[in-house]
Amino acid sequence: MSEGFDYDLVIIGAGVGGHGAALHAVNCGLKTAIIEASDMGGTCVNRGCIPSKALLAASGRVRELRDTHHLKTLGIQLGDVSFDRQTIADHADKTVSKLRGDLTNSLKRLKVDVLNGWGKLAGNQKVVVETSEGEKTITAKDIILAPGSVPWVPSGIEIDDKTVFTSDRALKLEWLPQWIAIIGSGYIGLEFADIYTALGCEITMIEALDRLMPTFDPDIAKLAQRSLISPRDIETKVGLLAQKVTPGSPVIIELADPKTKEVVEVLEVDACLVATGRIPATKNLGLDRVGSETDRRGFLQVNDRLQLLANLEPVPHVWAIGDAMGKMMLAHAASAQGIVAVENICGRDRTVDYRSIPAAAFTHPEISFVGLTEPAAKELGESEGFEVASVRTYFKGNSKAIAEGETDGIAKVIYRKDNGEILGVHILGYHAADLIQEAANAIANRQSVNELAFSVHTHPTLSEVLDEAYKRAATV
Repeated sequence: MSEGFDYDLVIIGAGVGGHGAALHAVNCGLKTAIIEASDMGGTCVNRGCIPSKALLAASGRVRELRDTHHLKTLGIQLGDVSFDRQTIADHADKTVSKLRGDLTNSLKRLKVDVLNGWGKLAGNQKVVVETSEGEKTITAKDIILAPGSVPWVPSGIEIDDKTVFTSDRALKLEWLPQWIAIIGSGYIGLEFADIYTALGCEITMIEALDRLMPTFDPDIAKLAQRSLISPRDIETKVGLLAQKVTPGSPVIIELADPKTKEVVEVLEVDACLVATGRIPATKNLGLDRVGSETDRRGFLQVNDRLQLLANLEPVPHVWAIGDAMGKMMLAHAASAQGIVAVENICGRDRTVDYRSIPAAAFTHPEISFVGLTEPAAKELGESEGFEVASVRTYFKGNSKAIAEGETDGIAKVIYRKDNGEILGVHILGYHAADLIQEAANAIANRQSVNELAFSVHTHPTLSEVLDEAYKRAATV
C-alpha cells in the first residue's frame, strides 16, 4: 500500500465498471475500497441488463410456445400456453438478487472494503463518504469515478411510476397494460416491445427521428422491422415528438411535429414507457474540489487514458469510467474501461479500443453489431482515402438455422476494399448476440477478410454465416 494513504485506490460506484476495476486492482496488488450509495451492481445488475434479460428469456419462451406454425414444422403440437405474470416478475427479481449477492461476495472474498454511502471528491486524493451516521473522510493514492447513469425523461413528460414510467419501473412488471405506448426505438424500446407483445400487449412505438432504430445500420434496421415490428401487434409513429405526456386513465400523449412543435395527433393509451435513453449521474460528485466540471450534457470529461480533465488538463490521480463519461453506455464497455484505468494507474499505458466493443439487443430474433455502420465507414473512407465495400449472407442458407427452423436472419460485413480490413459487422438473427464476439475479436486484431476467409468454422453451426461472408468478401 502507498504510504500515507488509507487506500491505494478508492472507486466511487459499484456497478459493473467499478466492480471490474476493483477486481483488477486487487489482482495488481492494490489495497482497494469501493463506495456505493444504492444497490451493489449498479444499473446493469439491478435496473438494466440482468432483469431485462430474465424477462426476455421468460417472455421469449411464451412467444416460442405459442408459435404453433413453427412448432408444427418440427413435428411438435401443444395445447394452450398460459403464463403467470407475477412468477415471471419474480424470476427477474430472484436473478437480480442472486447476481447482486455474487458480486458483493466476490468483493468481500478479495478483501475489497465496501463502504455504503454517497461518495464524492473532497480535494486532492481525498474522498468523503456521506452515510446515515455522518461523514467519513478517507484518502487514496488514486480515485476512480464510476457513478453510472439514470433514465432520461424529456421535458413535458410527467412520470408517476404507475401509468407513465421508465425502464427502471417497467422491469418490475407490476402489470400488463392492454395498450402501451413506448417512446423511443433504441435498445430499451425494442426489448420492451418484445417482452410486452409476447405477453399479449398492444404497442404504439413513437420515434421522433425520421426512421425507426436510428442508431442501427440502415440495412439492419430495415430488415429488423420485418421481424420485430411488422408481424406483431405494433403500430409506429415515426417523425413525431411526444411533446407532452400526462399520466392517468387514460394516459394522454400529445404528438407534435419535431420542427414546428405543432401538435398533430393526440393518443389515449393505458400506459406509457419512456425509453428515450440515459443521462450521466454526475451531480454532487465534488468535481469543483479538483477544478473539474462536466460538459454541457453532464458527462465527465476524460482523456484517452481515462484521466479526469480540468481545463483540458489531467487531474492528478483521478480517473473516470462507465456511463458517466458517455463514450459507450454499455456494461461491458464500463468493465473494460475500469481495467484500462487500473492498468494506467499501475504505469502500464493502455487505451480502450472502442471500435472492437460489440453491442446487442436481446430481442427475438437478436440484433448485434461491432464497429462502424456502413454510412460511418464510408465517411471514414472519404476522409482517409480508401473505398468501402460490404457483403451480406443470410441465415436461410445456413444448415444449422434450417435445422432449427430459425432462418430469419442476415450477417453484414463492412470492410476496406484495398486491404480487406473489417470495419464493422452487423447481425440480425438467432443467437446474433453470441455470434458477434468472433467479429469483435477480428476487429480488435484488425484482421482482414482475406485472412479470415481461410479460418475454419464448425459445421453445422450458425457461425458459418460469418465464414461465408468472409469468403464472399475475399473473392470480390
